[in-house]
Amino acid sequence: MILKTFKELPNKKDIKDIVKHIRDYIFPDFFRESGKIDNIKKNISKLYLKIVSNNSNLEDFIKRLDEIKIVLKKDLEFFFDSDPACKSYEEIILTYPGFRAIFHYRISHIFYNQKEYLTARIISEYAHSKTGIDIHPGAKIGEYFFIDHGTGIVIGETTIIGHHVKIYQGVTLGALSLKNGRGLENEKRHPTVCDNVTIYANASIFGGTTVIGSNAIIGANCIVLESVKENERVVLS
Repeated sequence: MILKTFKELPNKKDIKDIVKHIRDYIFPDFFRESGKIDNIKKNISKLYLKIVSNNSNLEDFIKRLDEIKIVLKKDLEFFFDSDPACKSYEEIILTYPGFRAIFHYRISHIFYNQKEYLTARIISEYAHSKTGIDIHPGAKIGEYFFIDHGTGIVIGETTIIGHHVKIYQGVTLGALSLKNGRGLENEKRHPTVCDNVTIYANASIFGGTTVIGSNAIIGANCIVLESVKENERVVLS
């Protein structure tokens, strides 16, 4: 086993800084006086080139930021529409751990797709430490995603989540068994959740072949090991 030296590893401060600049790019002048958008982009570009191992992906990275800027606004709208306790968009951005976790996930997912795996995990684990929500950067999550409360949620690497999905605290989207260890590295180990699904608190869904059909509802505390059909409701009896 050959480990990289300290000088070869991405600097964690630079990674935190690029996340802050991306936050300024998506929500300009919201958290701090951020200045002109072009200057924010330049700061992002400089930090990106310091962090990554393949500098040729910069143009693609900036393009992906423009895409997640649109997606995060859709997430924000869905949060507001889904939670009657919410009084404003500002409240969601500043105080909701679920939205913070999704924000970090969408950034880390770009790095993950560019095979900058360590940087991606540092971003996701920073959000995990602050929110109690663990979203692996390799998961594929659609638009209009809502996490309510959020504490204790775990979403595994090969999870696929569709659009307009709602997840509550304590939910696990996990693997059935890891007894084969690294032999499962390229296998789909985590479930697929289709569009318009709601998963209530402390439910656990396991397995790479498990599919939760569109419009299904998974009740609180359920353990799901098999696929669920469209429009079906699963509850503890």
